[in-house]
Amino acid sequence: MTEATTSHLDALTAELRAGERAWAGLSLDRRRELLISLREATARHAAEWVRVACQIKGIPANSALSGEEWTSGPYAVLTAADALAQSVAALAAGRSPLDGFPMTKAVGDRLAVRVLPHGSADRMLLNGFSAEVWCQPGVSAPTLRQDAGLAQRDPSQTGGIGLVLGAGNIFSIAPLDALYELFAHNRVVLLKLNPITDPLLGVLEKVFASFIELGVLRIVTGGVEFGAAALAHPLIAHAHITGALASHDAIVFGPGTDGRDRKARGEALLGIPITSELGGVSPTIVVPGRWSQRDLAFQAEHIVTQKLHNNGYNCIAAQVLVLSGDWPQRAAFLDSLRAAYGAAARRPAYYPGSDGRLAAALAAHPEAGRFADGDRVLLTIPGDDDDPVYTEECFGPVLAVTTLPGGGAAFLASAIQFANARLAGTLGANIVIHPRTRRQLGAGFERALAELRYGTIGVNAWTAVGFLTARATWGAFPGHTLADAGSGIGIVHNALLLDHAERTVVRGPFRPFPRCLSAGELAFSPRPPWFVTNRTAGLTGARLTDFVAAPGWRKLPRLFAGALRG
Repeated sequence: MTEATTSHLDALTAELRAGERAWAGLSLDRRRELLISLREATARHAAEWVRVACQIKGIPANSALSGEEWTSGPYAVLTAADALAQSVAALAAGRSPLDGFPMTKAVGDRLAVRVLPHGSADRMLLNGFSAEVWCQPGVSAPTLRQDAGLAQRDPSQTGGIGLVLGAGNIFSIAPLDALYELFAHNRVVLLKLNPITDPLLGVLEKVFASFIELGVLRIVTGGVEFGAAALAHPLIAHAHITGALASHDAIVFGPGTDGRDRKARGEALLGIPITSELGGVSPTIVVPGRWSQRDLAFQAEHIVTQKLHNNGYNCIAAQVLVLSGDWPQRAAFLDSLRAAYGAAARRPAYYPGSDGRLAAALAAHPEAGRFADGDRVLLTIPGDDDDPVYTEECFGPVLAVTTLPGGGAAFLASAIQFANARLAGTLGANIVIHPRTRRQLGAGFERALAELRYGTIGVNAWTAVGFLTARATWGAFPGHTLADAGSGIGIVHNALLLDHAERTVVRGPFRPFPRCLSAGELAFSPRPPWFVTNRTAGLTGARLTDFVAAPGWRKLPRLFAGALRG
């Protein structure tokens, strides 16, 4: 560590120590005002944010793919600031943030808090989609209400300086993680950007200007040396890491053989608490049923989106597709999948190491299907194989297909057992199921969901909808430790500031409007704007962000018109 690095860190932490004193004295009403200021600044600089994000990823700013940057960038921060501001306002008024949110019983003595839809805008913009936070078994409703608010229940009790090591793939992750440190844990924040996102520094400083001026946030750039020095600084009280499990272990236990030995002994190098979000191998389980040809094509596009959104550089990108070997339509579905996989728009491999990971997959599977001139790969792997695709996150355009026997409840049970026991990580899992088949399974389907040990489960909706739902929780299934970190420790987002959360369950329509009506689903959602096949995703993403920034009924016709053309 250089003297300049040490001096820089000392100055930053001194400023944050002073900011912590200011933060401790700040009322809940003033904190709410800061969130409103953040919201307004995000709206002002949203277009600049997206322009820089597209430059980083090599995406044409006026293309459909730019919609990914609108929704996973400024839109996510706007909705988080809104939701947190409402929770803080409830606490300031002496109420629970849970007031007004329906609470129902879920499987296994759990309570479920419905967090989506909430309000008329949700019901219009995401009609047919829902999300619930399932709480840990045995927790009562009075306890949930009483404990909601986390550290904001006593804002004068601050938690020191939190270090956030930002992600380099989805550009709202680092800002949202910083907000969670500030509000859920009442810590001031040193946010170190991933070098990929360094060009966004100027935008983020404008967005968070009110927090920076108060001295409760510092945003910095730097490489591995700076991150290591920050982790070791005596004034850092906590660290939050987003990245790969291997990177986490190298940080916590050290690299190489010595690091592996320390991990085996459970001897962490760092003496501070660490939370994390580390990705994993996400499954998509397709429950067999009788589907129309249009169902096959639509759900193929859905699964291709789960893989190719952001070119597969997502911690919950689908990596293993689990099909029934006894499904009469399996071959037809795979034909639709291959067609959609090959037809999706090509994009640069901007994330470091992507080409090497793709080459490694091809070297291990020379028989693999190659698409888009070899830029993406489709593997077929037996369910009883010990292939690394089940245990190592590919983090790129590599999708594996495996088959298990059976149908109905028996297939679903074996697929869940396969996912729980064979696949690395517990961050997100998806289930695709026809409404008719879902009704046939009855209450057994909910019991099956409870057996699936993932932090977010999507039923006919990609788990990324949970990421974008500000009041939903985001993180691994509870129970990981530093020595067995899996998909991480702790949660983020969670704008209701819920305690005792276990997982989020997201549900969506099996078919888009109007075909969903014939399946008995009353939903008015067209092809979702996050689909990689959506032709107007860029336009819809911009209009959606503009609407949540400044809602107005007169904006809706143009927003819906663009969405319907997608």
